[in-house]
Amino acid sequence: MRVGRAVKALGLTTIVAMALTGCEGSTNNLESPEISELQGGTVTVAEANSFSSFNSNTAHGNLDINSKVSYATHSGFGYLDQNLNVVLNDKFGKIEKISDSPLTVKYTINDDVKWSDDAPVDANDLILEWVVSSGYFNDRNEASAKGTNYFTFAGDTTGLALSDFPEIGNNGKSITLKYSQPYADWQTALGFPTVSAPSHALAQKVGLKDAAALTSLFKNTPRGNPQSPAPVNPQLKKVADFWNTGFDAQTLPTDTSLFLSNGPYVVKSIGSDQSMTLVKNRDYSWGPAVHLDQINIRYMPDASAQVEALKEGQADIVVPAASAEVINQIDSMTGSGVSMVKGEQLSYEHLDLDFTGVFANKNTRLAFLKTVPRQDIVNKFIKQLDPEAKPLDSQLFVPAHAKYQDSAANNGSAQFQVPDIAGAKKLLNGAKPKVRILFDRNNPSRYDIFRIIASSAAQAGFEVLDASLPGDGWSKALGGDSYDAAIFGWSNPGIGVSDVPQIFKTGGETNFNQFSDSKVDELTKTLITTSDATQQEDLKLQIDKLIWDDAYGFPLFQWIGLNVFSRHVTGIKYNPTQLGVWWNVWDWAARA
Repeated sequence: MRVGRAVKALGLTTIVAMALTGCEGSTNNLESPEISELQGGTVTVAEANSFSSFNSNTAHGNLDINSKVSYATHSGFGYLDQNLNVVLNDKFGKIEKISDSPLTVKYTINDDVKWSDDAPVDANDLILEWVVSSGYFNDRNEASAKGTNYFTFAGDTTGLALSDFPEIGNNGKSITLKYSQPYADWQTALGFPTVSAPSHALAQKVGLKDAAALTSLFKNTPRGNPQSPAPVNPQLKKVADFWNTGFDAQTLPTDTSLFLSNGPYVVKSIGSDQSMTLVKNRDYSWGPAVHLDQINIRYMPDASAQVEALKEGQADIVVPAASAEVINQIDSMTGSGVSMVKGEQLSYEHLDLDFTGVFANKNTRLAFLKTVPRQDIVNKFIKQLDPEAKPLDSQLFVPAHAKYQDSAANNGSAQFQVPDIAGAKKLLNGAKPKVRILFDRNNPSRYDIFRIIASSAAQAGFEVLDASLPGDGWSKALGGDSYDAAIFGWSNPGIGVSDVPQIFKTGGETNFNQFSDSKVDELTKTLITTSDATQQEDLKLQIDKLIWDDAYGFPLFQWIGLNVFSRHVTGIKYNPTQLGVWWNVWDWAARA
C-alpha cells in the first residue's frame, strides 16, 4: 500500500490505483478548550497494524504502519500537504529541471543533511534509490521465463526507467538524470517524500568497503536487457537480496545500521506486536522543526479498543476503522476533550482475481464476479456512514472525480450492479470450481467481506476456501500461488499517474494477479509520458474500460477515514493519503 510515488498494499485502510480528489474533512469538536502548547513532551498514537520492516519500499514491506514510521524517521525533497499540494523542502535540498528537451533533472542534497550515525546523506544514497526505483538491472523476460528482477520494489519503475545512469556532481552531493522521453511525474520521482535507504549501511552488509564502492558496482554493471537476459550477477543479487529482506524486523535490531534515521525522529525501541517508541532526532535541522520529544505507537487492531484507549488516556491520537458503532462510541465522549475529523480517504477496498489457475478462464472469472453482492458489502461497511453510498464502479476514478460518471457509464460495470446467480451457473455449465481467497486474518472487516462473498458464490456452485494469513503473511503471499483471489486495498499517493502501470501493466511491480493486456500496456506507456491533464484523463478512461472488459476483479468501496485525538495534542490536520495524521508529524505538539 511506499508513501510518495508508490502505491502500497496496506493492512487495514489499504491502497488505491485511482485519481482521487482531496478532502478537507469535517471536524466534530466534542470539546475544544484553549490550552497552550508545550515544547517537548510525549504523544501516544494507536495504529491498527504491527510494524514489520524498516524498508517500506519492498512489495511485502509496503504496509501502512511501516510507511508511517519511515516517513517520521526520514526526510527528502518535499511532501504533500492536506490539500495534496507539493511542498518542496529546500532545507533538505533542491530539485531543478535543467532542460525540457531532453528532460533533464538535477537533485542536490544540502551539506548538513546526515544519517543518525553522522554519515552524510549524499549522491550515493540517491544512486541507490534510483537503481531500485528504475529497475535498471531487471532483465526478466516474462514470455521466456528467463532473466532476473533483482529488487522487489513496490512502486512503478516505468518512469525512471526512461533515464540513463545518473551523473554525479557537486563533490558527491548531487545527481543529474537525463530522460529519453518526457515523464509526467518527474517532480516526485525520486527522494520524494523521503530518501530512506542508507547506501553506506547496505554496502557494509554485503561486504563492500563503503557507499562509493556500492555506487561503483552499480556503475560498472551493464543495464539489464529483457530481450537478452544475462546470467545472475552474484554480487548484485547479494545487494538486492539484503535490500529486499535485510531490513525486516519485528523487534529492535542490535545492529543500529539497520534502522538509521535522516529525519525528525529516531526509533528507540520496539515491543514485538505491541508497541514502538520514537524519539526526537536532536541533530535534525533540514526540515520543518518538530515539537515533541517522543512518540509512542501502540498496535491495536480493534477499532473500539482504540477509542477506549483514548477515553482512558492511554492514547492521544487514534485512527480507527470507520463504522457507525465507532462514531457513536466517539460521540458519547462529549465533554471529555475529544475531537474527531472525518473525510474520504485515497484508498479503496477491492477483490482481485488471479489470472492463473482456476481463474485463467475468463468465463470462470465472469461467473464468480456475477455472484459478488457488492451492494450488500457497501450496506454493511459504508451505508451507515454515508446513506448515499454505492459500490465503486471504477478502478481509476472515485465518485468525486469529474470523470467518474463517464467512466462508470462506459466501462461495463453496469452489468455487475446486483448478483446474477443464474447467469453465473450458466457460465459454469455444471462445474464447481474451488476458489481460495487471501486476506488479512487479523482484520475483522476483511473476514466479513470474505463471508459475504463466499456465501453468495456458493449458490452458483463455487466452493470458496479461506486462504487468509495472519500478521504480514498475507502481504508476503501476494503474487504467489497460494490463492486464487485476494481482498485488500490500494492507497494512492495523491498525485501523479505512475500508480496505473505499477498495478495494471504486464509485470508491474504490484501486479500481483498476473493481469496482462497489450492494449493496457501501450496506453500506460503513453500515460506516463503525457503531462496534459485532459489527455491523462482520456487515457485513464480507456484503461478503466479494458480492465473491466477483462473481468479483472472488483473495486468494492472507498474507505472513510477518522482522525480522533484528545485535548493533550494539537497540530492534527486531516490528510486523505495513507499517511493520514502522520503527514505533518512535525506539527504535533503536547498541551499543558
